[in-house]
Amino acid sequence: MRKILLAAAAALTLSSPAFAAEEVEPMHREWTFDGVLGKFDRQQVQRGFQVYKEVCAACHSLSYLAFRNLEDVGYSEDQVKVIAAEYQVQDGPDENGDMFDRAARPSDHMPKPFANDQIARAANGGALPPDLSLMTKAREDGPNYVYSLMMGYKEPPSGFELMPGMSYNEYFPGHQIAMPVQITDDRVVYADGTKATAEQIAVDVVAFLHWVAEPKLEARHATGVRVMLFALLFTVLAFFYKKRLWARLEKH
Repeated sequence: MRKILLAAAAALTLSSPAFAAEEVEPMHREWTFDGVLGKFDRQQVQRGFQVYKEVCAACHSLSYLAFRNLEDVGYSEDQVKVIAAEYQVQDGPDENGDMFDRAARPSDHMPKPFANDQIARAANGGALPPDLSLMTKAREDGPNYVYSLMMGYKEPPSGFELMPGMSYNEYFPGHQIAMPVQITDDRVVYADGTKATAEQIAVDVVAFLHWVAEPKLEARHATGVRVMLFALLFTVLAFFYKKRLWARLEKH
């Protein structure tokens, strides 16, 4: 009986659209932050932040990002103050014990777009938009996956049953995703004049999200390089010391 139940469960799982469709290998791009010497392109990360503000922030939060962190990608202290002041955060209690709203400060974290998960689900057809703070670290080859996901919207193939309110995405597991296409040509007008093609927008926002997930990446890479150089120097010194030591012993 136990074997029959397990077989039935397996059959139901495999027949589910979410599991029946095979996952597609994501597209692979070269990123400035790849490799031992990888680093972030500050201008690109700033463009990605603009995309997040104008496109993604309506649904997705960045809980781990404080406004002051933006100074690390080239924004001045005054610019950060201006950016923060565009947002309202809840503070308090005041002297009367009441909570109140105020303009955000650089020390504040990015406010969430919804007060709670229930409101978020209600505004998105029952789907809960995930926090994007660690999105590029959430799965293997994260930057390429997120890039592919944003570029992977297509018309469903013939015979594919798309559930109501869902969009077909070549790279999403099961190929049905609640989020409609967000990245299109000229969706934003870049402050630095860069042409905003869909591909450029996707690349920029992925760079920004990976910086949010890996804010110490450059420092970590720099530390790794120093450690490697020290190890190399130590190996060379040890080699010559060994030769000198054995040369003395051979004389005896």
